[in-house]
Amino acid sequence: MEIRALGTQGLKVGAEGLGLMGMSAHYGAADETESLATIDRALELGVTLLDTAEGYGPFRNEQLLGRALAGRRASAVIATKTGVEFTDDGAFVGHNGGPEYIRRSADRSLRHLGTDHIDLYYLHRVDPDVPVEESVGAMAELVAAGKVGHIGLCEAAPSTIVRAHAVHPLAAVQTEYSLFERGIEHDGVLDTLRELGIGLVAYSPLGRGFLSGAITSPDDFAADDFRRTDPRFQGENFHRNLAVVDQVRRLAAAKGVTPSQLALAWTLRQGAVPIPGTKRRRYLEENVAATAVTITDADLAAIDAVAPHGVASGDRYAPELMRSLNG
Repeated sequence: MEIRALGTQGLKVGAEGLGLMGMSAHYGAADETESLATIDRALELGVTLLDTAEGYGPFRNEQLLGRALAGRRASAVIATKTGVEFTDDGAFVGHNGGPEYIRRSADRSLRHLGTDHIDLYYLHRVDPDVPVEESVGAMAELVAAGKVGHIGLCEAAPSTIVRAHAVHPLAAVQTEYSLFERGIEHDGVLDTLRELGIGLVAYSPLGRGFLSGAITSPDDFAADDFRRTDPRFQGENFHRNLAVVDQVRRLAAAKGVTPSQLALAWTLRQGAVPIPGTKRRRYLEENVAATAVTITDADLAAIDAVAPHGVASGDRYAPELMRSLNG
């Protein structure tokens, strides 16, 4: 797999990463045996960027990754996140970008991951009650102490990115980005990243599975799958979005690839490092094959024709979660 520079701070990763959240939370029942096998296969295929967070589980996802990397830590680039507070027994508290909590949660993540350093440490959400300069200042202290290699933000507004970057250079910003969701092309985030030389890590590059073409009904999800409350999978939004996916499926068939591969190849063409989430080897292999797919200018034009604004019908999250975006 191609190795890409993620930003301009010296961090290099495989062109496509792997999102681990669904192995432990939010997407139905967990299967640790298959999850560990999927991480094994990802490393074999050249995937290096493995994305987790202390909130996934909570803690279980970091612990899973720690078990997967036991004895081969150097083979992976670990990305995890702070800024959403949990007690040590896993109770959710709320946003906390305070320096004391960041230092404490970093040490806890290191224990759960079974490592002495985190390669890429994100502020999971910007705390509205703490200046981002204070949060990033604490993260910079972790870099100076050797506990963290590089830092980044998740779901931050352009002005926040600029302020944070002035305190300590950011390697990456992680946000939702796909041919289904192109809001960062219109709100200034993408331009800001390019101007400052910050890498873009795209989560949900398959529209939470919509762009795989495999979802045909809201009833396809398990009872504990959070997509049952996702506005884009509800009512008329679902049917409008499915119509777009049908067009993407048609374009993919004409190109001889799967809808997932077309969507991921599009994201790669935009210069992002996508981190599609899966907990099964067969989907991982399909996704990784997208790194060999070439997206031509004609392909880009055809995709723009079926998804001209890149904004799916419906909000990205339920209202209470939407309020935590673009901090």
